[in-house]
Amino acid sequence: MSEQSAFKNGLSPKAQDLPLFSTAAPSLTPSDAKIANFIADHLSDFMEMTVSDLAHAAAVSEITLSRFCKKLELPGLQALKIALSQELHSASPFLDSDLNLHDSSQVITQKLFANIQEGLHNSLSLLDFAAIDAAAGMIADASRLLLFGYGNSATVCQDIATRFVRLSKSCEVSSDPHQQMTLASICTKGSVVIAVSYSGASVNLIDALMQAKCNSAGIILITSHKNSPASRLADVTLIGLGPEVKHNSESSVSRLIHMAIGDVLYTRVSFMHNQEFEHSMTKMRAAISTLKS
Repeated sequence: MSEQSAFKNGLSPKAQDLPLFSTAAPSLTPSDAKIANFIADHLSDFMEMTVSDLAHAAAVSEITLSRFCKKLELPGLQALKIALSQELHSASPFLDSDLNLHDSSQVITQKLFANIQEGLHNSLSLLDFAAIDAAAGMIADASRLLLFGYGNSATVCQDIATRFVRLSKSCEVSSDPHQQMTLASICTKGSVVIAVSYSGASVNLIDALMQAKCNSAGIILITSHKNSPASRLADVTLIGLGPEVKHNSESSVSRLIHMAIGDVLYTRVSFMHNQEFEHSMTKMRAAISTLKS
């Protein structure tokens, strides 16, 4: 088979292997196929590219690129990156990194650490740094922080709250739907809700966020799915995407990545109010020192 005959609807064999592109093939123009083929051939580089970078590299206009994303029912380049990452992760069972019942402690450690490293690398390419600044500004100005999450996400909320109380922030963590709704119903304009949700699709969480929004509270969402119901309610959405391991918890790696995003927010806010941070840390260390034997 010649190289030309291997192409179908303008898509190269590599592009055809990606369901996101192959299912849309009938509606793609030659320019669209050019974009898909370039991405399929340069997946690693693509995750680092801006809209301008990709348009230049694929020799198309930014308008053509925007139309290409819309044909895939995606709002833009960031959503395309996330969709491709999720598709690649689900299409590949991570044969080299998935856990096996016969793995030794060393192999288990190596595989888990490799997944965490991959997740951090992917998330770094997907994070919107302007959104981080916006979220940090909301937290810095907040009179009260409410942190909502369930299961593994609740542990992320607790970790974030533990950090922000060091900045003299009033923090309350809730993993109970009824308590979340109660807190949301009495929050005010100065309150900020930090919601952590792997899927961003929990009905109870969405109900609480709608109530908080009705009371003019700011909403920051940390999630692994940008185009989720919760993201449509959030003022700022921060994406942390990890490859999940079959024999571990559903969102084990993403949980650690979401914690890392919390650390970034805490560090950013502490830099914004460095004098207050230093003062709080001095008082905290002095108080804790009395507990040491």
